[in-house]
Amino acid sequence: MNLRSRYQSTEASQSSDSEGSEGSRSRYLPVVGRRISLPDFRADVGVKYVRVGYRILSRNAIVFATIVGLMATAVQLLRMTESGEIGNLWKTAVQTQVQGSMLHTIGLSALLAFGAAAYLFARKQAVYLVDFSVLKPPKDWRVDIDQLTELAKFRIGRNNDRKTMESVMDFMLNKIQKNAGVTSTGTYLPPGITDFSQEATLENSRKEAEVVLFTLVEDLLRKTGLKPKDIDILIVNCSLFNPTPSMTAMIVNKFKMKSNVQSYNLSGMGCSAGVIAVNLAKDLLQHHRNCNALVVSTENITQNFYLGTQKSMLIPNMLFRVGGAASLLSNKRRDYWRAKYQLLHVVRTHKGADDAAYNCVFQKEDPDGVVGVKLDKSLMAIAGEALKINITTLGPLVLPVTEQLKFFFNLVQRKVLKQKQKAYIPDFKKAFDHFCIHAGGRGVIDALQDNLKLTDDLVRPSRQALFHYGNTSSASIWYELAWSEHEGMVQYGDRVWQIAFGSGFKCNSAVWQALRTVDTPHEAWVSP
Repeated sequence: MNLRSRYQSTEASQSSDSEGSEGSRSRYLPVVGRRISLPDFRADVGVKYVRVGYRILSRNAIVFATIVGLMATAVQLLRMTESGEIGNLWKTAVQTQVQGSMLHTIGLSALLAFGAAAYLFARKQAVYLVDFSVLKPPKDWRVDIDQLTELAKFRIGRNNDRKTMESVMDFMLNKIQKNAGVTSTGTYLPPGITDFSQEATLENSRKEAEVVLFTLVEDLLRKTGLKPKDIDILIVNCSLFNPTPSMTAMIVNKFKMKSNVQSYNLSGMGCSAGVIAVNLAKDLLQHHRNCNALVVSTENITQNFYLGTQKSMLIPNMLFRVGGAASLLSNKRRDYWRAKYQLLHVVRTHKGADDAAYNCVFQKEDPDGVVGVKLDKSLMAIAGEALKINITTLGPLVLPVTEQLKFFFNLVQRKVLKQKQKAYIPDFKKAFDHFCIHAGGRGVIDALQDNLKLTDDLVRPSRQALFHYGNTSSASIWYELAWSEHEGMVQYGDRVWQIAFGSGFKCNSAVWQALRTVDTPHEAWVSP
């Protein structure tokens, strides 16, 4: 039975006895209506965030200088040995009876140098992305705009009168859908929502999670040739669904993983949690040698389809869809030869100390007691501030010297010489070859394209992910990378910038470098 027939057979028995709150329509237009823009990045840049970036860069410079110094010393000693200078020094030392002191000095210097080098090298292990997988949900989970309309009328209309529903549907279809950048021909929602004979229960949420998680893990294990017992670290991030036992426990139980697997379940961290999970895996891999880390990023939709009438809480209904991604990270040196990417940097920015930022994406009950996620009208302004801080910290780590010099001289002119001019925004197109911008909505992608001066080709992966799969939360940046691979766009040495926003409010970046040319086909992009 399709959605239309199920709705018609059930419609007569539904009551609509409560009045929905309409709110101010224009209040939410900055998020989903007309073309929007982030705050002007050139207004000013906090020097303290620049210092953070250069502090990280200085640590890397110390390691580099130590390596260069050791190599230069070794080459010089070799040349002195070949030319006989070492022998002459030794003869002089013998004649002056200070050969013992000379031996002690040379030995101690070599010991300190190699000790320092060993310490620096031991502190940082390379982290490789061996492979990853993105979910193509089951075909019968696909729902087009007509079915979604029927679904909203049935689910929301049960407790609201006709006038309220007309206002709700007008807002969802004419204000959100038309400006969302999501296809009307079909994206994916779970049966716990689309099947009118079912309700959004914990059991149905768990069923959705099992389909997503198990499919992803099975596919990734098949791609990498690993067995479940080869996984040493397991991380799952899902913001709005946090069952007991946890989602990591579901995977361990299904695949019978070893008893000492280190499992971590991240919840409530929003759409940027995928980068946070990668950062956690990176930190763990710095302390545990020869390990594999499995990271799964998803969002659970079943219990998070909003059934109220508040316009600021209806927006996610038209954007968020089923999706997920699983990635295998490794610090094993032998995996360098088969890995796709190496992780270069992770930069995390958290604006949670600011009350407005903390409250701009907030899960709560509406005046009627219906739970949903409220998106405040200040969201884009706060996202812009978080992004400005994040790229200010990231810049010194990734930008070429020419761009850094332009930025530095501009900073000196404004801060030291007190000249009145706008801050110089570096050209990040010179630092990255591929941009995976979180597909939070068409307005988000438009705004970042405008502010970072990106070409249409550079933002096409984000638009494709949003159009065909909707906002898949923390997995969206992986759908975008998968599209780039599927289209054969990733070449050896290319650098990829994954950037995502999340509640809290957070802006997080991950930078990868391709270790080989990647043209892997992905099932999710064969016929999305």
